[in-house]
Amino acid sequence: MNEEIEIAGIKVPKADWDATPPSIQALVLVLSERLDHQSERLSQLEEKLNKNSKNSSKPPSTDGFGKTVAEKKRSKKPKNRRPSVTGSRQVRKLQASEDCDRVEEVMPTVCAECGSALHGLDSHPHRHQVIELPPIEPMVVEYRLHQLSCEGCGHLSRAELPIGVSASGYGERLSAIVSLLSGPYRQSYRQVCSLMADLFGVSLSRGSVGRLREEVSASVSAPVNEAKRYVQAQPVVHSDETSMPQGNRDGRNPQGRKGWLWVLVSPLVSFFEVVFSRSQASAKALIGESFSGIVNSDRHSAYGWISLENWQVCWAHLKRDLTAIAQRTGVSQEIGEALLRREGRLFRWWHRVRDGTLSRQQFMAQVEYLRRGFKAVLAEAASLPIAADEKTPLAKTVRTCRRFLKVESALWTFVSTPGVEPTNNAAERALRPAVIWRKTSFGTQSQKGTLFVTRMLTVTASLKAQGRNILDFLTQACLAARMGQAPPSLIPQPTLTDKSLPEGDIPV
Repeated sequence: MNEEIEIAGIKVPKADWDATPPSIQALVLVLSERLDHQSERLSQLEEKLNKNSKNSSKPPSTDGFGKTVAEKKRSKKPKNRRPSVTGSRQVRKLQASEDCDRVEEVMPTVCAECGSALHGLDSHPHRHQVIELPPIEPMVVEYRLHQLSCEGCGHLSRAELPIGVSASGYGERLSAIVSLLSGPYRQSYRQVCSLMADLFGVSLSRGSVGRLREEVSASVSAPVNEAKRYVQAQPVVHSDETSMPQGNRDGRNPQGRKGWLWVLVSPLVSFFEVVFSRSQASAKALIGESFSGIVNSDRHSAYGWISLENWQVCWAHLKRDLTAIAQRTGVSQEIGEALLRREGRLFRWWHRVRDGTLSRQQFMAQVEYLRRGFKAVLAEAASLPIAADEKTPLAKTVRTCRRFLKVESALWTFVSTPGVEPTNNAAERALRPAVIWRKTSFGTQSQKGTLFVTRMLTVTASLKAQGRNILDFLTQACLAARMGQAPPSLIPQPTLTDKSLPEGDIPV
């Protein structure tokens, strides 16, 4: 019986291999090693090429228009939609007739069928309302500052502007509108000038736009600082960060350091801040080193100082990593699919908890068994032997599972703690307007510009969560600064809380 040996993964008769010239044997071994290296390199390039928003931290906007790895499954069941009265058009809610500025009675005079004259009134006529905007004209107030001469010494004294009247020549509401257009609505200086001229007939220079932005930014400084202290005192917060470039036009960034926009989200108040660091020190300064609540975030090392009992690691980020593992081949695929099955089961149960069809106690009991299986798969994968410098797909999988095991207990905080979500979607959604702002403006050019951006983001996100009017708030803040009075607060009042939300729950 011929003995076989394995050469380059292929079994060949030992006699044939021994009969092969040494030079050919050496060539086979070199080519085999080179092939293994090229295969490993090809796997790395394929994985990098196949990265998308489903298996990495790339945003959905980078996926393009082609088919994604996992096509969305469309249900074949007909959607049970209620047809509107006017077909496909959405019916607008009508105002009460007494609230209308004018009511026009339109009467038919002749029959549409036979042409006979019509008389009488319809007790329930069809109501059609038209909303129109009147021509908007700016209101100009002239202050005549008289200068009088003293009869005793002859000194000329001129009256000063009344308290609250700005020397800039623009009122507080106009200043608020300029900041609103330049801030949350992301219009450039030129576009703001054009809009003010077209909509209100007000001529502004780009320099005036910049000065009004700085004034409004300064007027909301105190409310924004108060919002930071309020968020840091909440029992549950969501945190995330993204890049936000800042130029050196004012000499405040001579090294050209990269700016990072951090956000801290609570149910009704959010706080934004830009710093030149993504380190643990920045996270501690944002959240508060003595913070005793629960932080919901991704697995970024900046949050490593938080105790596992006070940390909820985002399952959305975790799912992307598991998807990347499952899209590899061999053992990695088996590990990824096993973990994804448990992740899918976990979220099916969680959705039932949120819908009220599964009690918290039942959920906790079911998760206990699932958690043991999830941890066992991670431990088995983490125990696989790999070299320290190995870069194969399996080595990546093993290292990822080892990192998961280090924070494993922080994956399940939401299970037993009401008010904690399994994902960090609240912070992700809060950052979305900022990301769009960054893409259209390429960041800021000065520290004042950065402060304007972060303060407007804080004001906008907080007021929207509370259902308050942003323009009214900015107007009141600007007027208070001019009058030397206390500014309005971003802290929610009891009458402003959303009663539809359970106490402590964060909408995601």
